[in-house]
Amino acid sequence: MLDENDKIQELEGDFFGESRFSGRQFTKDQVTILSPCEPSKIVAVGLNYKDHARELNLPEPKEPLLFLKPPSAVIAHQDSIVYPEMSQHIEYEGELGVVIGRKAKGIHSKEAKEYIFGYTCVNDVTARDLQKKDGQWTRAKSFDTFASVGPCVATGISPDDLTIKSYLNGSLRQSSKTSQLIFSPFYLVSFISHIMTLLPGDLISTGTPAGVGPMKPGDIIEIEIEDIGKLTNTIVPEGERE
Repeated sequence: MLDENDKIQELEGDFFGESRFSGRQFTKDQVTILSPCEPSKIVAVGLNYKDHARELNLPEPKEPLLFLKPPSAVIAHQDSIVYPEMSQHIEYEGELGVVIGRKAKGIHSKEAKEYIFGYTCVNDVTARDLQKKDGQWTRAKSFDTFASVGPCVATGISPDDLTIKSYLNGSLRQSSKTSQLIFSPFYLVSFISHIMTLLPGDLISTGTPAGVGPMKPGDIIEIEIEDIGKLTNTIVPEGERE
């Protein structure tokens, strides 16, 4: 846990249950930042921002458009995103991530807040050419390193009107607010829990706003969300990831 002095405080116990500070602390250069959650599944949502639907000239969906990304796609802040040889066009998608804190099955949206541990930044990397070629999204969304998550899980914040931005090589490419979401995080937790049981550590990636675009090897992509932080990754060719 990062405190106000930029010191990392060590927690002992269950991350999603009872825990306490051990009294040990570290500086950022003394630790390796890992993904802030280890999901059994990543449930992602397509076409969930009003501005993105307008950008694509598509009607807003009547129900959430869901797809899955595998846990093996997860990487952390400052890890490398691998550009697979199988694709010629990969894109960034900056998204708000919802981290589940309690087992949830068939819950009401009014209860959903009690099942959310916190919020994080997600880059739902997509091989856009393969998505169009396949007609379904599994291959395009599932390559190793295609789910960048971090740098932390922010707790005690409201997801209703957060600023979300994406920068490619320092240039602003996406800029929106979570108030533009068609289906709110609370609604999504409820809706998904009526389909599959959500477990502690599971991740819901709530959709991307307007402005998605391509990345190439050597690019630096940053996803920044108000009250959470900035998730930074570099794109590398296949075979060059450390």
